[in-house]
Formats: sequence, structure tokens, C-alpha cells
Amino acid sequence: MRTFIAVLALLSLAFGATGAQAHAFLDHASPLVGSTVPTAPSELTLWFTQNLEPAFSNVQVTGPSGARIDQGKPQISGNTMRVGIKAAGPGAYHVHWHALSVDTHTTQGSYAFHVGGR
Repeated sequence: MRTFIAVLALLSLAFGATGAQAHAFLDHASPLVGSTVPTAPSELTLWFTQNLEPAFSNVQVTGPSGARIDQGKPQISGNTMRVGIKAAGPGAYHVHWHALSVDTHTTQGSYAFHVGGR
């Protein structure tokens, strides 16, 4: 009986940990987080660990001057978010995203990448 209870407790912990990770976290991005690219990209792409709800997920990109350079609403398909960006010369570009996964959990985050030499 003790073995059964121990196995049941371990299974409960395992399934509980899996449920807690049901959020759309940033998996990877292009340009890469913290990277330096030679020229400004025309598009930013973010991949998440869960599918996104398009109506409630967004991204903002600012260029070296601090002005927004994202072009319109992002295109969202499954777990991928894309947005066009205007070239703003060399320097630090900042990305701030907000994601609502299809299971209704929200996450947000930010990162930077650089264009040209640092």
C-alpha cells in the first residue's frame, strides 16, 4: 500500500509540474537574443513554446533612438510571431513582447540585439 501511495504522489508531482509549464515562453528569436548582426533586419521573428492567441499577443520594437520601428500588427501563426521593422541604423534595438497562449496564460519579456559593431 505504501508503494502505491508513493507512486501516486510521484505521478501527481510530475503532472503538476507539467501543468505549471503551460505558458507561451519565448523559445528563440531572429535576430537572436543578445546577438550582433551586420545590417538591420527587415523582419523580426519570435518562436514560442505554445501556440498564441493572435488577438491578444503583440510585440514592440524600438531602434537606437528609442523610437518605435515595428510596422503594424504582428502576423501570428501557431507559435510564431512576425513583424516588419524599419531600419534605424547601427546601435541597440529593443524588443518587448506580450503573449497570450491558447490556454489563456499570459507571459511577457524583452531583450535586445545590436546592429553593426558595439
